[in-house]
Amino acid sequence: MSENLEIEFKSLLTEKEFSHLLNHFEITEEDCFTQTNYYFDSKDLLLKQNQMGLRIRILPFSAELTLKIPANEGLLEISESLPPNIAIDLIELNQLPDHGIVYDKLISLGFSVSDLTTIGSLKTKRAEKKIPEGLLALDESWFGNQHDFEIELEVSNAIEGKKAFISLLKKLTIKEKVAPNKIQRMMIASSNKF
Repeated sequence: MSENLEIEFKSLLTEKEFSHLLNHFEITEEDCFTQTNYYFDSKDLLLKQNQMGLRIRILPFSAELTLKIPANEGLLEISESLPPNIAIDLIELNQLPDHGIVYDKLISLGFSVSDLTTIGSLKTKRAEKKIPEGLLALDESWFGNQHDFEIELEVSNAIEGKKAFISLLKKLTIKEKVAPNKIQRMMIASSNKF
């Protein structure tokens, strides 16, 4: 269980830019892993209205439940590990755990956990690499009928991180393209307004 401040900058990429970056950073297929995010909200999208996101992420050998809440800089991430078999059962049953740090936070914020249901999923093939500027992630994602590519840079300081991200894109000759977060892209692809 953990709470941490997530400060990241991102840009959508073309497939050609994505391939170029894989080569530039010497990332091979063995460096990549697949994760699937299952997003939850109420039928009237109360979490969205409060600029929050809730997901169960299934990784190759683990799973986690994460609530993201807006903070002064970035997002406060509240996460807890789940046994993969329990996470899969929860997704299949369209339920969330009825205890734990995420449950407690949702209750303290006035949300009824029983009203939260799966609203969609997104599968990502990801490669991560520590670089001087921060933690670099290159993502290829599939959601609905959509398929896209993205670069993310996770940093510890918003001001310095933004400068580092812009400088990195310039060095890589990549034009910054607005990248809504993954839950927003999934919702747009499924024709829901998010």
